[in-house]
Amino acid sequence: MISAPKTAIEEAYSAFLRAHPAYSQYAQIDHLRANEYSRLDEQQHIYLDYTGGGLYADQQITAHMNLLRQGVFGNPHSSNPTSMAATKLDEHARHYVLEYFNASPDEYVCIFTANASGALKLVGESYPFAPGDHYVLTFDNHNSVNGIREFAKAKGAQVHYVPVLPPDLRANESVLQALLDNTEAGKRYLFAFPAQSNFSGVQHPLHWIERAQAKGWDVLVDFAAYAPTNRVDLSRWKPDFVDLSFYKIFGYPTGIGCLIARKSALAKLHRPWFAGGTITMASVQGDGYYLQEGEAGFEDGTINYLNIPAVEIGLKHIQNVGIDAIHERVMSLAGWLIEQLVALRHANGKPLIRLYGPDSTQERGSTITINFFDAEGQLFDFRRVEAEANQHKISLRTGCFCNPGAGEVINNLSEEDMKACFQNEERMTFENFLLVMDGRASGAVRVSLGIVSNFADVYKFIEFAKSYLNRRAKG
Repeated sequence: MISAPKTAIEEAYSAFLRAHPAYSQYAQIDHLRANEYSRLDEQQHIYLDYTGGGLYADQQITAHMNLLRQGVFGNPHSSNPTSMAATKLDEHARHYVLEYFNASPDEYVCIFTANASGALKLVGESYPFAPGDHYVLTFDNHNSVNGIREFAKAKGAQVHYVPVLPPDLRANESVLQALLDNTEAGKRYLFAFPAQSNFSGVQHPLHWIERAQAKGWDVLVDFAAYAPTNRVDLSRWKPDFVDLSFYKIFGYPTGIGCLIARKSALAKLHRPWFAGGTITMASVQGDGYYLQEGEAGFEDGTINYLNIPAVEIGLKHIQNVGIDAIHERVMSLAGWLIEQLVALRHANGKPLIRLYGPDSTQERGSTITINFFDAEGQLFDFRRVEAEANQHKISLRTGCFCNPGAGEVINNLSEEDMKACFQNEERMTFENFLLVMDGRASGAVRVSLGIVSNFADVYKFIEFAKSYLNRRAKG
């Protein structure tokens, strides 16, 4: 019997498995996608925006809805039966968060926030910056980490950025080391960096944590883009502050993040105000208050008590799938995708795409950022790419991804270029900014992989990318 010839995607998949044999060891994730994420294929979605937001499994929603149906839960700020029922669930989830990230409850506390940005704001507004103190951060931080500089500057501290160097966009370690070495007794020092850049996918060395702490620095690590596809072990790496958004890890619920803080570091923070839930007592006439100890002093108002139990459900879902399995799968796919993208050439031999970040899977994640160029080197507007991707039901992300520093580096924008954008009293429009850019990319195209990404997703994206071969960017 003669077998039918393989289709193009079947041929490509066979070649992919030969190059990435580890992928086939985790076939259970294909079953997971078919059973728990079936809506993806039923609706023919190609989801490539996991760094923007994770996807939830059917069982997460079912488990949470059953929990709510079967219980009666009241505001935890009381000791009545329904309040205590909610408190029990929420505290169990809090402890499970620490357990999942291997953070000892003797050393760390989990503070629930609205998202990773809320966690970062807690650190920024409460860190005891003073004149002569220093805040150091890498160029490729998310804007919510950049924003802490405003608290630092307002209190007289100095702010220093560590450049990232093209083409890989890794940090200039000689500059970093010089900054970390420049300390003196009696001053405060805070160092912040992303474990994984949400722009380039670069994974910065976690040994920076110990290096900085040995010099007297407090260290904040943004794990928001790293945690969905990598193991975070806070018994091995011990930053002082960690921020997370849970929806980026498992999709549901949105509106909950956390700050995981070392107790010794938390004791250094001074909150600029108090709110309901954060105090043991306050007085109008006495003009005073006492802040609660530990996490309670940082959770303003009523916590999201009905959704917090869904965090534990989501983390247990990831635990059952296996974070290492997820990591191996997405990195196999990312490796193939990068290889295919950089190999695409126009008829005249010019490359179709420009990759921003490492061109291998070494010390990088599955976030891949590119721009498309025609055979004459003219840029395809990222907004055009997104609009055409939408027609194919491909969900990707375009723009600067709240990461201006990396965007400035890839476009060779100088300090003078950027300061010119803020010299006039009138707010600069996007159109005026394009004049500053002078034909350079004002944004990029980002694809990112996650828990149930499969070969068909990346293959279809490559087929979409090929549609730009030998086309003109303008006209």
